[in-house]
Amino acid sequence: MERLPVLPLGQLVVYPHVVLPLALTDPRAVQLIDEIIQGEKRLLLGVVKAAGGIEPPEGAVMATMPDQLYDIGTLGAVVRMLKLGDGSVRVMVQGLERARLQGVSQGERYLMADYQPLAENLLEDARTEALKRTVIAQFSRVIDIAPYLGAELHEVLAGITEAGKLGDFIAANLDLALPAKAELLAVDDVTRRLERLAEFLQQELEVLEVGTQIQEKVKSRLEQNQREYVLREQLQVIRQELGEDTGDDELDELGHRLEQAELSPEATKVADRELKRLRQMSPQSAEYQVARTYLDVFATLPWTKVSQDRLDLAAAREILDRDHYDLKTVKERILEYLAVRTLNPDAKGSILCFVGPPGVGKTSLGQSIAEALGRKFTRVSLGGVRDEAEVRGHRRTYVGAIPGRILHALQRCETRNPVLMLDEVDKMGADVRGDPTAALLEVLDPAQNTTFVDHYLEVPFDLSGVMFIATANSLAPIPDPLLDRMEQLTLIGYTPAEKLQIARRYLLPRQLKETGLGAERAAVADGAMERLIAEYTREAGVRQLEREVQGVLRKAALEVVEKKTSGVKITAKNLEKYAGQPRVQSEVAGRAPEVGVATGLAWTPVGGDIMFIEAIRMAGKGQITLTGQLGDVMKESVQAAHSYVRSRAASLDIPADAFGRWDIHVHFPAAGVPKDDPALVQSQEGLGKFLNQYLTPSPEGIKFVLEFLADKQPSLKAKNPNDFIDDRFVRKLEEEGFFKKFSTK
Repeated sequence: MERLPVLPLGQLVVYPHVVLPLALTDPRAVQLIDEIIQGEKRLLLGVVKAAGGIEPPEGAVMATMPDQLYDIGTLGAVVRMLKLGDGSVRVMVQGLERARLQGVSQGERYLMADYQPLAENLLEDARTEALKRTVIAQFSRVIDIAPYLGAELHEVLAGITEAGKLGDFIAANLDLALPAKAELLAVDDVTRRLERLAEFLQQELEVLEVGTQIQEKVKSRLEQNQREYVLREQLQVIRQELGEDTGDDELDELGHRLEQAELSPEATKVADRELKRLRQMSPQSAEYQVARTYLDVFATLPWTKVSQDRLDLAAAREILDRDHYDLKTVKERILEYLAVRTLNPDAKGSILCFVGPPGVGKTSLGQSIAEALGRKFTRVSLGGVRDEAEVRGHRRTYVGAIPGRILHALQRCETRNPVLMLDEVDKMGADVRGDPTAALLEVLDPAQNTTFVDHYLEVPFDLSGVMFIATANSLAPIPDPLLDRMEQLTLIGYTPAEKLQIARRYLLPRQLKETGLGAERAAVADGAMERLIAEYTREAGVRQLEREVQGVLRKAALEVVEKKTSGVKITAKNLEKYAGQPRVQSEVAGRAPEVGVATGLAWTPVGGDIMFIEAIRMAGKGQITLTGQLGDVMKESVQAAHSYVRSRAASLDIPADAFGRWDIHVHFPAAGVPKDDPALVQSQEGLGKFLNQYLTPSPEGIKFVLEFLADKQPSLKAKNPNDFIDDRFVRKLEEEGFFKKFSTK
């Protein structure tokens, strides 16, 4: 067994039948080559392993230890050598055959080792032939794609017929990691070597194809940007030739708009800095449009533009009375605000919050206030808002960032002191994105909103001139800190008499105009309107009433267009022809005493209501069953009443064991209407005693009780006693003198 010197190579693998150029600068490597040239010109080419995950340097690594070499190397020969003036050499080495290195040891100047030739195991069969064709096709594709391979390799590849030489040639030219190259060198079975080579080729193809796609996309974008740049330059030259280029570009115009906006000192400093940055940017950059939009917001905000208040109390009173019926408390509050502004123009008004059921005119009242003050009106709907950024705005670091709704509303109305209505503040929510009600604390605080900072704008903006008016259907969902910043004005709803006046003054003329009938073609009698109010609507406001009036007039318009009549008179008698069957039937107090039925008052979403509570006793185990769509307070009231009766059982002559032997079923009719009553416990005793003294409640009796309890439940004002008593039956009782015998009570 012949012992030969070993040339350790880092990141290089010399395969059999492959010629590889080497540049040697290490004096020991140069000396080794000199000795080989003078002798048999043969040497062993070893492959240095990676140590600790660190790849060895490329070229000859003469400091390699014996255990740092792979077991399989290559027996090679020096084909040519060229010495350079700096002492280094350039050599061409050719791999002869695979060799297993044995007995590697450190000599005086370099490594020495015995070797054993590694014969190839080749089986000429169909599988080997298929693998040859596969790797040839794959490598041909790699040559076409890979930038590090020349096209002349196609000719060399076509001239190789032996499977072993083919595999070694492809492995030598393929850009593989060192472990993969060493693995292919160590495989003596040609078929197995081709299989592994096919796998490596497939991986390389996938990487190259993805890289090619990326390069094509980058190239396409670069070409598009270059094309746009050329077109813009050409367009600019064309405009100059046509005389359309006035020299005042869009940035100069933007700067002029910023000067006219009269920004605050802090805003001016920020705008100047951003405009300077914008002039240095390329219009093609993405940051350019972001900065341009930011400055546009600065230029469109009304920093100093205000509308002059119309401090005319008589005109304001006339406008409020013209647009709204009744609502004296709210109107007086607005006139008080105007009076204070007249005496002290710099006074800061409180934040108003209109609370009431739907349809009572909260939003339209805000519009009338704006007209009375001579200010612009804008509205921000907060129903369903869950993101704090909707109020404060998004930070500019986010894609698509915009100012909050408050500043956006001021941009729309183009004035710094509008009447801004925050609609549905009770319907805001909170989630992981923040609590918008907390953001409103700064907006609605006169002591803080002078320096309101929107997250998008990032400079203070003065909101003290804005007259904020909030609206809500209920105060319960609104947090206490927010309620503390607002003055609540309750719009409790309208009585039937008030609804009649509103329909006559506002709803009917508006719908006559909308339907095109006019007063000369259609008329609605007061009796018909009263029936619409009592039998077709059940609401505290007048929204449903207006829809009913519109429906009636549409039927009348159909008759007029079909030329069945030239004019329509709608009365209480023919109302059902136009409005259909009545849809609301009020429960009427019993006309005769009935054991197990009591009369009470309840709160519903459409106002106060008189209701009947029915109870029945049955054998059982002392359980109480409640039916009807009830709120928690009413359920607790039944439990409280039951406990009260049990505590007074002895004075009421009720046996002590009766509560364990009998079940009680309490039923509240009109189950389709949700009901509750915060004052039920206080009012039930007085109401029950009063009404149960009379065999049949009279309108006077019910009116007395309603007035007695008005301070405990203001929504009862929305109910007329006549709604609950049949007029014909009462008149008959009055004619018979039925109520006279109770006059002393």
